[in-house]
Amino acid sequence: MRWVALIFATLLPQIVVAQDAGADARAAANQLANASIQLDRAEDARDRVKALTETILAFETGLTTMRDGLRRAALREEQLSRQLEARDDETAAFVGVLQALGAGPSPTVFLHPQGPTGTARAGMLLSEMTPILNARASQLREQLEEVQTLRLLQQQAADRLQLGLSELQKARVLLSSAIADRTDLPQRFTADPVRTAILISSTETLDGFASGLSQITEDETEIDLPSLDDRIGGLALPVQGLLLRGMNEADAAGIKRPGIILATRAGALVNSPTAATIRYVGPLLDFGNVLILEPQSDTLFVFAGLDVTYGKIGQVIGEGAPLGLMGGLQPQGNTENLGSSLSTVGEGAGNGRSETLYIEVRQRNVPQDPASWFRTDKDG
Repeated sequence: MRWVALIFATLLPQIVVAQDAGADARAAANQLANASIQLDRAEDARDRVKALTETILAFETGLTTMRDGLRRAALREEQLSRQLEARDDETAAFVGVLQALGAGPSPTVFLHPQGPTGTARAGMLLSEMTPILNARASQLREQLEEVQTLRLLQQQAADRLQLGLSELQKARVLLSSAIADRTDLPQRFTADPVRTAILISSTETLDGFASGLSQITEDETEIDLPSLDDRIGGLALPVQGLLLRGMNEADAAGIKRPGIILATRAGALVNSPTAATIRYVGPLLDFGNVLILEPQSDTLFVFAGLDVTYGKIGQVIGEGAPLGLMGGLQPQGNTENLGSSLSTVGEGAGNGRSETLYIEVRQRNVPQDPASWFRTDKDG
């Protein structure tokens, strides 16, 4: 019986893994279903920008959970398949034993050449082996059923994932349209386009550009925004992503920058971590599209690497307001590389996150470590 207990002790964690993957997939499916309901409601919401922003974040969370569940299910299926393939010979021999036991009429099976004593010994041996054989058969059946369950789970999850991606893209389009129609944001100042162009053309570093931002404004008014003093270290990251490189950490080319880099998914929504004034938005130096926020006097948040940006210089936005989208999306209607969007290979290492967002925090134009301002310890 100790062998039977050992076999089931080995099998139990395998069953739990499959149950966990199934539970995660069901939870993710519920998240995506709820996001779909939010999308339907958002189209008629009074504050469509806020509603659509929350909808997109709900889709992104559900899709992340779904991808993680798919990854775990795929890894588990591969592990089980390899185990079963490696034990083909053992399984064949085991099946042969079962067939041999059932080949002849039951009275002749238990006859032994050595007579009654041999028959009794054989019977005792068979009685000891039967629980082990039954347990082995049960284990094989459980593993085969688990493989079948995992394959069905992956197919259903992949279908739901594809639908979720399609609805997420619809929400992105609606959000862009809603932002274009928005007219309710307060305007703290206007930017002089000539002085802005001169500053951009004469600037060689982000330091120089940041120090000259106050020179490009006109008709600036004071505005009270919530203090960040008690929130430093607890601010949410502006995008769901993984910390790829820390402050002053050299990249592959040996270049060091006084900010952090997040690895994000293609098309991920970037939000404002707090209420702030938009000090600048547009292309800058070699950073691509840059958006600079002023959450309080003498403090700047710099976000670089967005593909699409929202908002205008001088506007005051609230916490959680959409700032833009990361790049990497396929052109609308192009499904050629849809498989790569659904792929879960390398998810655990962040390989599915093809885009990068650069973040700087500046106080009195002196770079601060963003890791001490934002919560960077969790995968978004």
